[in-house]
Amino acid sequence: MIPVLELSRVRAGYGSIDVLHGVDLSIHAGEVVALLGPNGAGKTTTLAVASGQIRPSSGSISLMGHTVNGVRPDRLARSGVCLVPEGRGIFANLTVRENLLMSSYAGVSIEQIEARTYELFPRLGERRSQTAGTLSGGEQQMLALSRALTTDPAILLLDELSMGLAPLVVSDLYHRVGELASDGLSILIVEQFAQAVLGVADRAAVMVNGEIRSIGEPEEISDALAEAYLGG
Repeated sequence: MIPVLELSRVRAGYGSIDVLHGVDLSIHAGEVVALLGPNGAGKTTTLAVASGQIRPSSGSISLMGHTVNGVRPDRLARSGVCLVPEGRGIFANLTVRENLLMSSYAGVSIEQIEARTYELFPRLGERRSQTAGTLSGGEQQMLALSRALTTDPAILLLDELSMGLAPLVVSDLYHRVGELASDGLSILIVEQFAQAVLGVADRAAVMVNGEIRSIGEPEEISDALAEAYLGG
């Protein structure tokens, strides 16, 4: 089966300094893959490469079997690669509905966007007229996810979904992520806090110093995970 997204022997970084050192990673249809590791491991750089923000210095990136090295981020987004960055990236001064309206310029009607959003996150329907900057952190993350889903992506890239959120909120968000995957959406999640995501992940990859040290089902990577965080 051809992966939805595949990184093969990717080296990439900033200027002349490589952060990634030969990364191999694939995500298949309907699969949730968690990319785990300590701060500075190269996780966010991996997402930047996958979304076209950083061009690899060597190796290849494939989307549904087609090499996309050097393709601009906006073209990748139109091809189905959608990134929800750390910090959520919502328009804080606009209302929930106005944030969703901004997403309608991709060609989907606001009525369709609102219907899907409020079905997935009913709480946002209750707050549709509320300024996004006054929402709770969890509600802002719901809004960021909803905006990402308006383009009906082939793969969703999530960076630190749990950052700054209470455990119950994180649990609910990852429950929704699992539902999206069961509907066929492929998802690559970067997390520093492993336990937040392992319950929903089909596979997990442990990254240290820009290299994938271990990959497998969550229960198979426990030793590598402990070593990555504890150093031994």
